[in-house]
Amino acid sequence: MSMSAADAPIGVFDSGVGGLSVLRAIRAELPAEDLLYVADSGYAPYGERDAGFIEDRAAAIAGFLLDEGVKAIVVACNTATVVAIEKLRAWCPLPVVAIEPAIKPAARMTRSGVVGVLATRQTLASANVARLCAAYGQDIEILLQPCPGLVEQVENAELDSPATRALLETYLAPLLAAGADTIVLGCTHYPFLLPLVKDIVGPERAIIDPATAVAKELARRLGDQRAAALRPAPARTRFLSSAAGGRANAVVSALWGCPVEVEPVQANRNHRLVPAAG
Repeated sequence: MSMSAADAPIGVFDSGVGGLSVLRAIRAELPAEDLLYVADSGYAPYGERDAGFIEDRAAAIAGFLLDEGVKAIVVACNTATVVAIEKLRAWCPLPVVAIEPAIKPAARMTRSGVVGVLATRQTLASANVARLCAAYGQDIEILLQPCPGLVEQVENAELDSPATRALLETYLAPLLAAGADTIVLGCTHYPFLLPLVKDIVGPERAIIDPATAVAKELARRLGDQRAAALRPAPARTRFLSSAAGGRANAVVSALWGCPVEVEPVQANRNHRLVPAAG
């Protein structure tokens, strides 16, 4: 791989701002890499959308990232992974690393034999999750809990509001009552609610966020291709969003932990993303 290709950025995308939890793990694992993050917040949440819509959005964003010259793509969205990853990998010429609910490690970790999975409806209804449950749930009970409304709370940076706590308590209550001792965060938005989740479930229960595993897999793939960046840290991180500019700046800055500038993008008539008119 040429020096210019090795120095190309890594593209990361999500239905909204939730994938920032994955981006954070990638930045920690690969401090010398330039990162390009696309939040499709103008169309979030994906969890209540139909499969065709999600496939089209994933293809549009991946096409945009290819146009931007990335060297790898990370699908930092569980719903996009379970719905669109096979078609995306079929045509994308780059390495594509994707996240999925961490049911396998949860099955190995549980002591009570009961695992709870928090995710969107679309993720939980997917064939991919059914496959994971069949493969790793033979000797344990896996409880799938849809969580409508949680993505929207994170998209609004309402991480500790009474309304957010009430939603989490509602969704966690049946899992705790059934004896779940391991909770899987099956949506990349949910790690931003980790303090609330910990407060509700208590210290004796394990909570699994697969973001670090995704970052390590990305590092492995880049290492295999000798594509690690050749520049010293710190590297550049660009943020783009299909949501309105001012609100996107505020939310992404709040979740990233420092002020950032978010570049607006929009879909053109061919359903490809392009920079929004300024």
